Amino acid sequence: MTGSADSLLQQLLDREAIRDCLYRFCRGIDRIDEGALRSAYWPDGTGRHGAFVGGGTAFIEATLANLRRAGARTNHLLGNILIDLRGDVAGVESYFRTTLGGVDSEGKPLETLLSGRYVDRFERRHGEWRVAHRTVVYDWVHRSPLPPEMVADMFGTRLPTGEQKPDDPIYELLGQAPFTH
Repeated sequence: MTGSADSLLQQLLDREAIRDCLYRFCRGIDRIDEGALRSAYWPDGTGRHGAFVGGGTAFIEATLANLRRAGARTNHLLGNILIDLRGDVAGVESYFRTTLGGVDSEGKPLETLLSGRYVDRFERRHGEWRVAHRTVVYDWVHRSPLPPEMVADMFGTRLPTGEQKPDDPIYELLGQAPFTH
């Protein structure tokens, strides 16, 4: 391969590693998977997630504690991932849409829809890409109460439902080697 072909291949590998890191973050939040979350941030990483401003490690610990305590459900979807590679640093903008299920201040079921962008500084260290700094930009926030009949039959006969680690079906699949049906 020529130098330019090697460079192009490395750029493709770097972009895919960054996307994979973004997806691990989403799985980590949605499945309350601490290992996946920690693998997305550098230990000295920082971020601004709404009212939270501070270290990535503190954000992960606070978020996991809140989700476990509240029994909340989350679902993240990413799109429009733009990656500006500059050596061992990358500027990354990722559009997200998140649905949060929880309760309001009176304990009534509440659904929150968040749409926005993760504006990230990624760094490659020892060949690995992770978030060094994240700013979450909120472009849309909508909250709505859930009617009692919807809560009572949230999933009906639609099984299995998404669960926390290790009870979600993805962890059963990943534990099988080789993958079987």
